[in-house]
Amino acid sequence: MKAASARRSVTRHPMLAMLGIVVLAISCSNAINTGSVDSATPTAETTATAPPPEPSTTGGAVSAGVETSGATTPPVTQPELTSSTTVTPTTPTSATSRISTTTTTTIQPARDCTPSSPPDLRITHADPVIGAIELSKLIYPCANEVGLAPAGNPAAVATVAASDPDGPLLLVGNWFSGRLISELRRLAPDRVVTSGFGPVIHTTLFDHQVSVLDVDPAATVAHDPSTYDHLWLTGPTAAVLPLQVAAEDLGIGLLVLDSDSTSTSAGSQMNMVSDLIASAASVEVISPLGDEAAWLLQVVEKGVEIPGGGILMFPDSEPRRLVAFYGHPLTSRLGVLGEQNPERGITRLKQVAAPYGADGVRVLPTFEIIATVASASAGRDGDYSAETSRDVLRPWIEAAAENDVYVVLDLQPGRTDFLTQAKIYEEFLRLPHVGLALDPEWRLKPNQVHLTQIGTVDAAEINQVARWLAEIVREEVLPQKLFIVHQFRFSMITNRDRLETPDELAVVIQMDGQGSLGSKYTTWNVLTKGTEDQGFRWGWKNFYDEDSPTATPAQVLELTPVPVFVSYQ
Repeated sequence: MKAASARRSVTRHPMLAMLGIVVLAISCSNAINTGSVDSATPTAETTATAPPPEPSTTGGAVSAGVETSGATTPPVTQPELTSSTTVTPTTPTSATSRISTTTTTTIQPARDCTPSSPPDLRITHADPVIGAIELSKLIYPCANEVGLAPAGNPAAVATVAASDPDGPLLLVGNWFSGRLISELRRLAPDRVVTSGFGPVIHTTLFDHQVSVLDVDPAATVAHDPSTYDHLWLTGPTAAVLPLQVAAEDLGIGLLVLDSDSTSTSAGSQMNMVSDLIASAASVEVISPLGDEAAWLLQVVEKGVEIPGGGILMFPDSEPRRLVAFYGHPLTSRLGVLGEQNPERGITRLKQVAAPYGADGVRVLPTFEIIATVASASAGRDGDYSAETSRDVLRPWIEAAAENDVYVVLDLQPGRTDFLTQAKIYEEFLRLPHVGLALDPEWRLKPNQVHLTQIGTVDAAEINQVARWLAEIVREEVLPQKLFIVHQFRFSMITNRDRLETPDELAVVIQMDGQGSLGSKYTTWNVLTKGTEDQGFRWGWKNFYDEDSPTATPAQVLELTPVPVFVSYQ
């Protein structure tokens, strides 16, 4: 049976027989040493690809050689299936014949791992580990290199990101999940760059070439989104550094929007975002944003701004100070605002406001208009407050809009509540350049009348107005709105530490007492002490007639904290 098997092999592979004959002829020629051949020998060229050896049919392994009559010939090496072998006997030029052998091997083409961003890219997972994998699947068809770091080690993640891997940056949670291992197999990287795992990573990634970086606690990844025509916007809970690595690979700028829009960093950033979006060729939100960031982004896209520019009232990047004329349009007895018409008032106001920019802060001229006036009589509604017709206020509000002037409507509610009166002027409060001020001095309790006591209001009533006003800002997609509460005695605002400061509002407490400059300084210091972290800022009020003397702009700017709102009555 073994001889029969050998015969089948010879029959299937005539090349083996031919090769044996050629070798035998060469051997004989060398042995006889007959010298040159007189006539030319025809050239024979044959190409063959051998199948793999077949298994024995009698048990045991079959030798690669040919066995006949109990003797086995030396094994003959067969060419690989992926190659073609050519054996060519050539015309001899000497006593020795020559055999030319050529082997051609098929080479796989290089992979194209160029990343690309799909239309409407969206990272849906807030978990940075899963988000990084999701991002990798969407952008990278494969990878020559993959960065890998533990998600719980920010310095290690930054170290790998700073090495600029030639592929995605993936994060590891508690340990290697099936999802992560599957993504590594799909990417099939030539090398994995890691940091923060220790020696065990070599065992875990035994089938990859691993490069280990020492954790650099000072590692940072520089990325300037202003240098790109296309922008990605994301919230702070996304896989930020994996996104940044991908953005760099794609030539896209990445902006991470702070979820706390009241922070100075967010204020600076949102004003920067406004400028970047205006100049970018395309802007794409690629992951969920916080409520505050989403609102501000809508404002940016809408293109509406506070007079003088920007969408936040007091951004750290571009500080702003409002300087106002206070009073009523129909009389000069209640303040300087009523001493002239709107147009002349704007000219005069800008002259008074200019010195308040001496410290480099932008100055925004403002009308603070008394919309409801405390009254000695109860009136038809019995609230001891006279509501000014909207038609009286309208020319001032329109003139302000045309001249980049802000407007604050001031309420002196008497026996009614602040929210009831605020709703009378809702039409104006839905405009981007109109804010609101509450004056507790004129907030009466039942059976009280004005000028027999100083009024008071609890933080709960102020918060009620603040929430209502903030909702208007959201509904109308407006920039941040100024919200002022007057105070010159502690009793005027009970539970002041419970005041809410919604992101949509820039809350200011204005110290509006009158008298000698020394007494006003004392009141200022007492009221402002310990309020640094309470979320509101401070304003100052000058009286032309009642103060002695009236503080100069230089004196006001020397106050601590420095006022962001200054009004004249």
